[in-house]
Amino acid sequence: MSQPIISVKNISKKYNITHQQGGYVALRDVLTNIAKSPFAFLKHKAKQAIGKAGKEEFWALKDINFEVNKGEAIGIIGANGAGKSTLLKILTGITPPTTGEIIMRGKVASLLEVGTGFHPELTGRENVFLNGAIMGMGKKEISDKFNSIVEFAGIKKFIDTPVKRYSSGMYVRLAFAVASHMEPDILLVDEVLAVGDAEFQKKCLGKMDEVTKQAGRTILFVSHNMGAIQKLCKKCILLNKGEIINAGPTQNVINAYLHSEVCSAASKEWTDITKAPGNDIVRLCAVRVKQKDKITNAVDIRLPVGIEMEYEVIKPGLMLSPNYHFLNEDGVYAFVSGNQDPEWQKKSYQKGKYISTAWIHGNFLSEGTMMVGAAITTFNPTVVHFFEQNAVSFRVIDSFDGSSARGDYMGAIPGVVRPILRWTTQFNEINNKV
Repeated sequence: MSQPIISVKNISKKYNITHQQGGYVALRDVLTNIAKSPFAFLKHKAKQAIGKAGKEEFWALKDINFEVNKGEAIGIIGANGAGKSTLLKILTGITPPTTGEIIMRGKVASLLEVGTGFHPELTGRENVFLNGAIMGMGKKEISDKFNSIVEFAGIKKFIDTPVKRYSSGMYVRLAFAVASHMEPDILLVDEVLAVGDAEFQKKCLGKMDEVTKQAGRTILFVSHNMGAIQKLCKKCILLNKGEIINAGPTQNVINAYLHSEVCSAASKEWTDITKAPGNDIVRLCAVRVKQKDKITNAVDIRLPVGIEMEYEVIKPGLMLSPNYHFLNEDGVYAFVSGNQDPEWQKKSYQKGKYISTAWIHGNFLSEGTMMVGAAITTFNPTVVHFFEQNAVSFRVIDSFDGSSARGDYMGAIPGVVRPILRWTTQFNEINNKV
């Protein structure tokens, strides 16, 4: 029996978080405190010297064990902060584990967060050759693949432009094209594909499917897009608070995740605007699920549900289009909704904070878990300023009292939506006279 291409044994990762005590302290206050309590001051300084003052241990990963065979595509899912990206960074060697052992039997290529892997001052062309050289490829081998890489990325016009001038979407296009065409034995892909447009995401998934099934290469794929995970991966790993809490067939793991409290986040906020999704045009501040004016992760199928998006416009004068993407627990797109408020359509947004709410009618959704992606777009040309996939999620609870679309039927009802439609029935009496 052949050895697994990836072996992860007892991996843990610890970070020491230093807590700053108080704000600015004047010199006179320091001298006064020394005079009042000289021994306390010396004790505090001694703790600082040996690293025990104001520090907290944070375990991003705890006792991670798994194996991956050659040619497998493994999905890694979990809520934000679960440890998914930390795990990939350890596997790529960007950061070392605190404890444990990793064995990678093959050449590794990775596509992690936007900004890694390329030199910003070099052109796209130069970065392609640089990355190939880092992976041990000769100049002729890179040259033979160069046209295919540029064609796949779709940025031929900008290939001789420094990548620091690329948009995030252009950057990801080229980075993925390089990583996938360099024929690595192992490809590690983080959520960066969310930056690209829907057409390019489909292209990337097709390429990853091709390299696993036809070329027999191995992929570890981190994503919040359950549909993409289902399409590409037969097996899946669920992380929560740095630990593996489920692993096995993809559909089973996804179902366990979507029906757990881990996934049911009805509110998500970004308090630091500089780290929030977006760019120098607009940034996302919060997304919330509301029913009866309360934030909730369990909604009554019969009542209206509001999805609230709070965002900050940084650069005024653009016509912005907030929009939501709704997916069910099978990763199937239920529908997409853009802002159709006539007061704001084709109206320039001024600098400041806004809250846009989309209201879903009662007796429209199907029961089950619904995931919501939040985005803001401008058109002519089309630019996606941010797209936070799986920003929030909620469970739709059906009623069995006959007042919902199910009526008196008690069984399972398929479908991504379940609206009450207006029905009419006309009776025509049949004349049986001969």
